[in-house]
Amino acid sequence: MVQNLTTVGFDADDTLWHNERFFQMTQDHFAGLLADFAEADHLMERLLAAERRNIRHYGYGVKGFTLSMIETAIEVTEDRVPAAVIRQLIEAGQEMLAHPIELLPHARAAVEAVAQTHRVLLITKGDLIDQERKLAQSGLGDLFHGVEIVSEKTAQTYETVFERHGEGAGRAMMVGNSMRSDVLAPILAGAWGVYVPHGLEWEIEKADPPEDRTRFHSLPDLGALADLVGQLG
Repeated sequence: MVQNLTTVGFDADDTLWHNERFFQMTQDHFAGLLADFAEADHLMERLLAAERRNIRHYGYGVKGFTLSMIETAIEVTEDRVPAAVIRQLIEAGQEMLAHPIELLPHARAAVEAVAQTHRVLLITKGDLIDQERKLAQSGLGDLFHGVEIVSEKTAQTYETVFERHGEGAGRAMMVGNSMRSDVLAPILAGAWGVYVPHGLEWEIEKADPPEDRTRFHSLPDLGALADLVGQLG
């Protein structure tokens, strides 16, 4: 019997383990450091604009975020930001790169269950060294048949990854917390997209659900994933 679904890809950050909360904690610290120069809401708007601009230069992850904070600090202070503040921003970024990994509920059980019947992949974007560190500390690395750390998650990315590791996007599923990157892009490639909201969402990853729900599913958490995979085959 031919399986409809042979390969399941998992996002990493805020799908398998916590991540966004560390960015938000650092943003709060950033706002405190620059409180004498800008209101918090205005500062966050400027920071988000810098992040959007800089993705094409630095990619995703803590390093690009840290550089965007420094750039924003220089802008809002009109080049008068104290060196001590720059130092604290660098230290904050370094702390983020060392934060301990805390798995989300059902993460291990979901990957283990799906891996018994399907090929499972980790498909994540971000800084290579940091993502490798987090995967190693998560204890989940040995469960995956393949790991792809990519610069961007586009339909072409998924087409390439699912051809490399499986039978193509048409027989693959992507599971993640980003509607833009983990649902819309894989569906455009021909795969199933499963949305598992985290609660904390980066503004840049927000998007509306697809109008065509044929290959779209939403789950409250990873606890129901194995049953969904079983239903789809």
